[in-house]
Amino acid sequence: MYLLAYGRLYSNHGAMTPGADGETADGMSLDKIGRIIDALRHERYRFKPVKRTYIPKKNGKTRPLGLPPWSDKLVSEVIRLLLEAYYEPTFSGRSHGFRPRRGCHTALTEVAINWTGTVWFIEGDISDCFGSLDHGVLLSILAEKIHDGRFLRLLRNMLQVGYLEDWEWNATLSGAPQGGVASPVLSNIYLDRLDKFVEKVLIPEYTRGKARRHNLEYKKVQYAIAQARKHGDRTQARHLRRRLRGLPAGDPQDPGYRRLRYSRYADDHLLGFIGPKAEAEQIKQRLAVFLRDDLKLELSEDKTLITHARTGAARYLGYEITVRHDQHKLTHGRRSLNGGIALRVPRAVIKTKCTPYFQLGKPEHRPWLKNLADHEIISTYGAEYRGIIQYYLLAGDVWRLDRLRWVMLTSMLKTLAAKHRSSVTKMANKYKATIDTPHGPRRCFEARVEREGRQPLVTRFGGIPLRQQKRAVINDRPLAPAARRKGKELIHRLRANRCELCDERTTVQVHQVRKLADLHRPGRPQPAWAQLMAKRRRKTLVVCSPCHDLIHARQPTTTTTE
Repeated sequence: MYLLAYGRLYSNHGAMTPGADGETADGMSLDKIGRIIDALRHERYRFKPVKRTYIPKKNGKTRPLGLPPWSDKLVSEVIRLLLEAYYEPTFSGRSHGFRPRRGCHTALTEVAINWTGTVWFIEGDISDCFGSLDHGVLLSILAEKIHDGRFLRLLRNMLQVGYLEDWEWNATLSGAPQGGVASPVLSNIYLDRLDKFVEKVLIPEYTRGKARRHNLEYKKVQYAIAQARKHGDRTQARHLRRRLRGLPAGDPQDPGYRRLRYSRYADDHLLGFIGPKAEAEQIKQRLAVFLRDDLKLELSEDKTLITHARTGAARYLGYEITVRHDQHKLTHGRRSLNGGIALRVPRAVIKTKCTPYFQLGKPEHRPWLKNLADHEIISTYGAEYRGIIQYYLLAGDVWRLDRLRWVMLTSMLKTLAAKHRSSVTKMANKYKATIDTPHGPRRCFEARVEREGRQPLVTRFGGIPLRQQKRAVINDRPLAPAARRKGKELIHRLRANRCELCDERTTVQVHQVRKLADLHRPGRPQPAWAQLMAKRRRKTLVVCSPCHDLIHARQPTTTTTE
């Protein structure tokens, strides 16, 4: 279990970020795992206070983030593996956050496909959810199915370990540790109570009727059309058909027809309701009472809104969600858009994403990128562009992001032009290319780096068709069958007990650096161990204790911070 956890964590960027005691993934060994297991078995293991830092939020405020030591990360990952294996099959299908093969796109796709005809959106946001989780409630939820006292005491120790801020210890009286490995699954276990309340109480209570009753006015106009056709009055029949398109086929005020739908991603949840606004207000109030009384959480008044689906738009996971209404768009003689869910790119998002590339009201170059190679500049812009575009490909108006494409492209070409003291036109002509896509050839900009004996390194900007993709695709690679799965290469190297530097068979440790670029020291010759790591293109090197001490005596790397 610990080797599996180590294989999942060591390649993360945070593995080399030190906690309060300076410990990182560097120096990992089987002996260290043995000491951790022995301490846990005898209940001597104690989590250390996390080092707290703050990261900015979109609204200008800051979010606290905890940086735990490496050993605590390893133990937390084992806890996460155990809890996820047990609880994952029991979670609601309407929960999409922090779960394998689920994410923002699966939540949005479910809304777009299954929420047709929604009248009211109830947007829910829990105020400071992860910092307000009640430890007593969480441990009582876990104790319902977990009857191992030592495991529960370990979890209590992890939750109440506290944090260091300016080297002063502070208690954590509530909340899951921000930045903790096990925090996502613990929050899902906690909020599963909310999912069960909505599914077993609210949805059955506010869902009734198989179909709407017929609209009498619609039936009268249909009868009038039949009579007009019977008497050969085509003009009257045409006018009546136009009037029919403005009427709903079902009675929108039918008291015997209600629908309530629900989706949650982490602490953001959205409900779609077909019924009167008064009942939507009741649903919102009952949610607030349940969260306050049962889960000790509060709904954010500013972010918990009731929005009319056709005249307004709800905000969920960065998208605007609305219901389409068009009396003139016909498919096979029927109105094909009415009642369908539309996903849109918020205009505020386009403006916000363009802002980092603007200076004095127009796209400008980024001076801090001028010292990079051309392919690195194009790769940086291309990665930023792909991340935004591919997230919003579910939107029907994804074409609006063409404005962002132009802004980023102009900034990229100006950066290249400033680097080479050339013009934007010359840079565009030098790097423009055409690639094939599922929607035909598309113009992009690419840089190639030829490599002897290997495929050329190609980096691209653009080339993504700005067309809606209605289905979310999760590109998780399927696991190989157990008989053929080899596991992480580093784990096999660690268990071989052979020093890769002096080739001695002995107890070994893993020397690890944050990135390969740290191995290159301008003006200094590379030592043998650094040359070996650069040749293998590995951030890890399995060495014996004397070799590891020698490495750190010449070039310390464990306390490198971002």
